Amino acid sequence: MFPEDDPIEIVVCLGSSCFARGNSDNLATIDKHVQSHGLNGSVHLTGRLCQDQCKQGPNLTIGGETHHSVTAPRLRELLQQPGSPLRGEHGAA
Repeated sequence: MFPEDDPIEIVVCLGSSCFARGNSDNLATIDKHVQSHGLNGSVHLTGRLCQDQCKQGPNLTIGGETHHSVTAPRLRELLQQPGSPLRGEHGAA
């Protein structure tokens, strides 16, 4: 699913709608996950302005795959998917 040598790009929509609907917390959760799982060199975390998908937000993209309506529980699922390099050294979020 992800190339092993390339950093995984995670793009968080920072448009006002997505940010207010949960991406503020999602951004902090992703950053904490990256730090606590030793993924600093494996993840490229960026923010982008509105992606014109506000009604489906909060939105974020992981490794080129866009995810909509990303609640805190859904984000935990995405970060903990079996086989995902986002599981990091410790294998749990």
